[in-house]
Amino acid sequence: MSGHSKWATIKHKKGAADKARGKLFGKLIRQVEVAAREGGGDPEMNPTLRTMFQKARDASVPLDTIERAIKRGTGDLEGVIYESITYEGYAPGGVAVLVDVLTDNRNRTGSEIRNIFAKSGGSMAEPGAVAWQFERKGVVLADRSAEEDDIMLLALDAGAEDIADDGEAWRIITPATDLHTVRTALEDGGIAVTSSELTMVPSASVPLAEADVAKKVLHLLDALDENDDVQDVYANVDIPDSVMETIDA
Repeated sequence: MSGHSKWATIKHKKGAADKARGKLFGKLIRQVEVAAREGGGDPEMNPTLRTMFQKARDASVPLDTIERAIKRGTGDLEGVIYESITYEGYAPGGVAVLVDVLTDNRNRTGSEIRNIFAKSGGSMAEPGAVAWQFERKGVVLADRSAEEDDIMLLALDAGAEDIADDGEAWRIITPATDLHTVRTALEDGGIAVTSSELTMVPSASVPLAEADVAKKVLHLLDALDENDDVQDVYANVDIPDSVMETIDA
């Protein structure tokens, strides 16, 4: 799962830049709104909304902004109706890519995503061609200063499947249904949690040893993430640290 870890780190760094421009807020608010529309406005009765609510709070979205989004989703306030779509494709090097979008215009967004793939050396794929290579999981990032034994005791007892050292944080993988339980167990045990979210974890990663190919893949992933309708981008890419250092240089 190292490929996912590296891409999560890339997403995190890019998220900081998005936050400065307000783009991240807009995407998170849209996710909250759709979750409320599909499952109701009570986070205790709607696990998806609870997860999106926490994700927005982790990103410092104001509480009143989140509450207005929930009201738009439930119909208490007027709002745009968004459709959830997942596009599948391949980046250079045979890297599998999943793109989750929320859009009010399927034709426009589909055309934009297809153009991004084409211009970046990738290609769209038929539904199901890529998705089978990923599994939905929960990911919790916990304070790296916490002791590994403490993390393991609390997380595994609450249902976590795997724990890894991401350098700046502990990364805990959970079944999708146990994300909230594991986060709560960690926080109740005095462990500071940085973030928690549902994500798509690849069953196997594609290693990229050539910097030029890796750079093309990252360009495609960034271009997709820049699209306003795109909510999440997942890729089964594994870029070694030495290659990332070359790209960064």
